[in-house]
Amino acid sequence: MSLPLGMIIEGLVAVLLVVTIGYCWLLNHRLQRLRADEETLRATISELMTATEIAERAILGLKATASEADRSLGARLQDAEKLSHDLAEQVGEGERIFSRISQIAETVRGATAQRDAAAQEAAAHAAMMAQRQAYQEPMHHAQAHQAPMHQAPVHHAPAHHAPMHAQHAGYEQQAYAVAPQVQAQSMAVTPEPQARKRGLSTEDIRSAAAEATARLERFRKRSEGAAA
Repeated sequence: MSLPLGMIIEGLVAVLLVVTIGYCWLLNHRLQRLRADEETLRATISELMTATEIAERAILGLKATASEADRSLGARLQDAEKLSHDLAEQVGEGERIFSRISQIAETVRGATAQRDAAAQEAAAHAAMMAQRQAYQEPMHHAQAHQAPMHQAPVHHAPAHHAPMHAQHAGYEQQAYAVAPQVQAQSMAVTPEPQARKRGLSTEDIRSAAAEATARLERFRKRSEGAAA
């Protein structure tokens, strides 16, 4: 009985040894895998640390860039506000200048019309006076030549006075007939240089107004661009 029991115990011990050896081999294999994975994990950890350092440096650079951009944007916003204020003042000044130019243009037009009317009246009056003087001089000469004939006998006086009065009346009729024609000619001719002057003045005023309007448009566009 003792022999089979000893054999059984030895057999159990042998089985346990075989199982232990197999388990040890399995553990050894797992340890080798873990060692290989440890190298990979170390490499991965080192890469992660490097990437973390790079990310920290990038974050610091981004913070510096953001602060600098904030400062530059603040300065630019202040400059833009100042420029917008200046542009608003310039636009208001331009509008006031434009209104003054419009008032001056209206005043110049009224004064030019009054000057034209006065010049036409003066030219018509001067032409009428010159025409009267031109027709009165021959009458005075005729009266001077016919003065000795008044010393003749009385029965000849009516014959001489009648032609003289007729001639005098004819001169007056010619003077009054020609005076309106001269007045019309003076009214038609004299306003030309004044009209030219008036045209030049209005053109100058219009060009000045156009320049002022263009400047206002440029100022408005600049102010809108700065605000945008």
